[in-house]
Amino acid sequence: MPPTAVDVRLASGNSSVITTSPGLLIEPDSQASETDSEDEASSTRSVTSSIFKHIVENGRRYHRYREGSYVFPNDEIELERLDLQNEMLKFVFGGRLHFAPLKNPKQILDIGTGTGIWPMEMAEQYPICDFTGTDLSPIQPEWVPKNVHFLVDDAAEEDWCYPPNTFDYIHTRMLLGCFEDFREIIRKGFRYTKRGGYMESQELYSTLYCDDGTMTDSWPFKQWSHKIDDAAMSLGRPLRIANKLKRWYEEAGFVDVQEHVFRLPVNPWPRESHYKDIGRMCELCWSDGVQGFTLAYFSRVLGWTKEEIEVYLINVRRSLKDRRVHAYQKVYVVWGRKPDIPRSATRSSTTRSARS
Repeated sequence: MPPTAVDVRLASGNSSVITTSPGLLIEPDSQASETDSEDEASSTRSVTSSIFKHIVENGRRYHRYREGSYVFPNDEIELERLDLQNEMLKFVFGGRLHFAPLKNPKQILDIGTGTGIWPMEMAEQYPICDFTGTDLSPIQPEWVPKNVHFLVDDAAEEDWCYPPNTFDYIHTRMLLGCFEDFREIIRKGFRYTKRGGYMESQELYSTLYCDDGTMTDSWPFKQWSHKIDDAAMSLGRPLRIANKLKRWYEEAGFVDVQEHVFRLPVNPWPRESHYKDIGRMCELCWSDGVQGFTLAYFSRVLGWTKEEIEVYLINVRRSLKDRRVHAYQKVYVVWGRKPDIPRSATRSSTTRSARS
């Protein structure tokens, strides 16, 4: 692990959580002596402990580090939903954890790792690869594979605390609404991916679709989705990014960019068993998560009270169970390869060829 401005490793068993703050530049005390060690240790414990002092708002727990930049909870209810979401996506993807054609990767980064379940499962497939999962919340388990560690960090920061060209593969998943401009995450991902390495994003597109006219504009879940989308735009952290990923990857410099799109029925309305099973998991994810998705948006942006939100969500939850509405959403999987030759070198070679 390269040195950072603030780098505190919290070890327990086989796990480690590291907290970093690249924006805080701490210069050494020229008058330091052995007697300063106790004060320094106390200061380190203070920085570390503050990361774990989560915020409670409207009865739900939220992250402390970079407070307010992530609007969804990080409590046990949400952690269980995130693990269910992981199982649902694996089922949607036919058991695949990634689509990029990885060959003997040595360093993999997972941005917005959440519960850490993705890098832990990947570590079983690639036991000689080192995995780093970053998140604003130190909510990962204590006991993890020896080749997995977690970093409390904000990917919105310009410096990711690693040298350029470090990772064979960078992975993001379900980060809609997390960043002001996801193009910057892709741009920085390009910088930190090794030449010949890959970056991949697996992202939900929040727009609701219906092919047979059974979803009307008055359907409560559709109305809710519009309100959530408007609130996210008011905060400057858009939800509808998935359909733009392929273009953004290409603009960042990735080549051989691929895009796969999957359908997620919002409940088990489909006849075909595969999609019916997806619908069951999707309905449970939404039912378990709709309060957490709503509270911060509606209270912080729209000024609603918790009581008003809970009353409003009664019809939203009820509408989610309506099998007569054949609604679905889309998940976009996009991956691209960083060229073996830098773009500047390619342009120079092209220019020389043209002149000759």
